[in-house]
Amino acid sequence: MDLDFTPEQEMIRDTYRRFCDKELTPEYVRWVDENCNFLPEDMLGKFAALGTQGLTVPEEYGGQGLGMIEFSIVLEEISKKSVAAAFCVGGGLAFGARPILDLGTPLLRERHLPRIAGGEEKWSLAMSEPGGGTDILGAIRTTAVRKGDRYVVNGSKQWITAAHVADYMTTVVITDPAAPRKKGLSALIIDARAPGVTVKPIPKLGIHGCGTNAVFFDDVAVPVENLLGTENNGWYQLLNTLNPERIATSMFSLGLAQAAFDYALAYAKERHAFGRPIGAFQILQHYLADIAIEIQLSRNLIYRCAWLADNGRPYNVEVAMAKIAACRASELAARHGMEILGGYGFAMEYDMQRHFRDYKQMMFSPISDEMAKNYIAESFGLPRSF
Repeated sequence: MDLDFTPEQEMIRDTYRRFCDKELTPEYVRWVDENCNFLPEDMLGKFAALGTQGLTVPEEYGGQGLGMIEFSIVLEEISKKSVAAAFCVGGGLAFGARPILDLGTPLLRERHLPRIAGGEEKWSLAMSEPGGGTDILGAIRTTAVRKGDRYVVNGSKQWITAAHVADYMTTVVITDPAAPRKKGLSALIIDARAPGVTVKPIPKLGIHGCGTNAVFFDDVAVPVENLLGTENNGWYQLLNTLNPERIATSMFSLGLAQAAFDYALAYAKERHAFGRPIGAFQILQHYLADIAIEIQLSRNLIYRCAWLADNGRPYNVEVAMAKIAACRASELAARHGMEILGGYGFAMEYDMQRHFRDYKQMMFSPISDEMAKNYIAESFGLPRSF
């Protein structure tokens, strides 16, 4: 694995760095956090003009046909400015394009991929339910009963990112109630504005700029052609599409950690106490050094996963590790950052409080760190712990 970016990858990084410096200014990001539950359309349009929503969509469908390394580079630059913005622009690729590329029919690919690549469709992933998020197999109650050329869907989902603005939802449902759950689930594309779909926003502590929702399905008719993969095999088929999402969410945490570190470092250089910059005190230097170590470790692991993905190699375990490592980096950066800023960290006019609020969502989304550790331990041949 070559740890250096190619000239083309460096150009992508520099392009997005300049774009984000210009467009995602601290003032704009604060305004979004305080006033929006999704990135405004004009900003989404600017990202679409760069080709962001089509980064990994094949060129034949209007995308750029790039790999996970390039996708990670872009997400890192956006996340350093705003985790919410990264969520908003990455959702179509993670929740729409990836499942359709892996599991969709030619009809579904032709119908949706060009529109996703052009920024014309927004997507969400509807898996978690009120009875449990990580325990999808035990908690799922949403059913889809086939009637002729339609499935009729009933049930509810919880903690669904961007459902309030989504055009479509990749939705996990029970299609064979008599089978063991792993062998009775399917994945459907559901029109988010279809009759019988109700979305209720859930107010939350952080990442205000990308809202989370409860979703209710009441006799929602879904064409059979909207089935992803094969009926009753959705659990196994969809799992493989979730690993790129976990690369993305790991990068969200990494970007947040870098932003909090940069903010705390600048403050430590500028703030004076006892006649010198507070960055001269050993304890604060150790705080910053510890954060920098965790950031570099998680960055290396995330890009390792991206490289494995681009080379067709398994990375299930590595991406679980990356998720945990990046979350630790963001937690350490946000917590120590608050301590370095002291009272100013607690003031809403300073950005550190937003980093502190935002990092917490990543600790349990898309899976909790504890569940990721369970998966890692099982990969060593240990028995299942739950």
